[in-house]
Amino acid sequence: MLTKTIIAPEVKVGLFGIGLNVYWEQFEGLEKRLSGYTDVVADKLKASGAVVVNLGLIDTPQKAFEAGDRFRTEGVDIIFLYVTTYALSSTVLPVVKKAKVPVIVLNLSPEAAIDYTAFNNLKDRTAMTGEWLAYCSACPVPEIANVFKRSNIPFYQITGMLHGDDHVWHEAGEWIGAAKVAGQMYYNTLGLMGSYYSGMLDIYSNLTLHCATFGGHIEIIEVDELSALRTKVSADEVKLKVDAIHKCFDVQDDCSVDEIERAALTAVALDKLVQKYNLGSLAYYHKGTGNAVNEDTMSSVIVGNSLLTAGGIPVAGEYEVKNAQAMKIMECFGAGGSFTEYYAMDFTDDVVLMGHDGPCHPAIVQGKIKVKPLQVYHGKVGKGLSVEMSVSHGPVTLLSVVETADGKIMFLVAEAESVTGPILEIGNTNSRYRFPIGARNFVETWNAQGPSHHCAVGKGHIASKIKKLGDLLGLQTIKVC
Repeated sequence: MLTKTIIAPEVKVGLFGIGLNVYWEQFEGLEKRLSGYTDVVADKLKASGAVVVNLGLIDTPQKAFEAGDRFRTEGVDIIFLYVTTYALSSTVLPVVKKAKVPVIVLNLSPEAAIDYTAFNNLKDRTAMTGEWLAYCSACPVPEIANVFKRSNIPFYQITGMLHGDDHVWHEAGEWIGAAKVAGQMYYNTLGLMGSYYSGMLDIYSNLTLHCATFGGHIEIIEVDELSALRTKVSADEVKLKVDAIHKCFDVQDDCSVDEIERAALTAVALDKLVQKYNLGSLAYYHKGTGNAVNEDTMSSVIVGNSLLTAGGIPVAGEYEVKNAQAMKIMECFGAGGSFTEYYAMDFTDDVVLMGHDGPCHPAIVQGKIKVKPLQVYHGKVGKGLSVEMSVSHGPVTLLSVVETADGKIMFLVAEAESVTGPILEIGNTNSRYRFPIGARNFVETWNAQGPSHHCAVGKGHIASKIKKLGDLLGLQTIKVC
């Protein structure tokens, strides 16, 4: 019986502006002006791909209670609090306390500066005060911050201008993007197939902690089931998958037809497994001794797992749960996400060689992935096809999901460059990374945080996005470089 696909809904953003109701009768046009500014913010947030629940100006405690109820009912994922002018913190706390979602404080002046000459030429001091109050957004932010701190409510800030400030909307877009990834992780089903690689103590994970941190569901799967699915694959399905392999990869001449068909057979079975359990990611390992059928299955998964990874379902080998999560995060941010570890250090060129046997991500490859036959899977049982690639030259980000000694999860991040140069042509993924702090300092600083020896690599410098995701999930993020 197939499971029903669960898709993460669109990000729903709650927006409210704040002001002081006694101002409206004192300063003609101020309320309408500030309400218009709030609508501008709503349009900007919508442009970032969010569904916006805009409650307009909240200017009394009673409206604040109603706003909190509304956001709770609407199920918003994140709140943007737009500080338009001075306002009482009592119009803020009830909203955020009831909604119970992360809050971003928008401290936005309408323009870069007040036109002092025009302002001081106003003859009516009441009009002058009203004009000043339209620029007074910074005034109550310390008050709001004080109340949030004393209420143990985490908050984040974006300070700048309503108009003509790309930084503001870049940051807002990253927060919305991070909220989207948090939602995708919450609805993700992670499959775990097989068992741990015996003795790799660093990769053993607390599965309950992962569900508590990211949400989602973890499905425990037997290798026997994948083997059974292989027996139900038709010759036509194998042929179609062989064609897909040749289209996606650069299949080397020394790959036998039998091995390609064996990999295609398993790839089709993997597709059926993914469909059955609605998998959004997968971690696997199987020693493969004592059962010839399972050995045949698990020694032919690499190509199929790379195809899954290409299709947005990242696969981590060696049953590395933490790295499957890291790869999924990178995938959700649109950065790819490939399985990697230290391979060697090159002190001559000041780079670190990193890669892994097993799945890789075609979306981040330099050139095209090569499929090669291996007579031995080092450290594992069996032989078969493997993949070889380098990550596209240019900016990259490394992400490690780390379980700490105090029973928490944290993010460890580094930004680097994938650079040209010789790699080890051994049928594995392999790249050369240059770090701004140098290879030696990077390795020591990264290792000092106690990650497992695997991490995920993706294209682009996205540490700021990962940091925002960590903030939304309540996780510490350490950036090495």
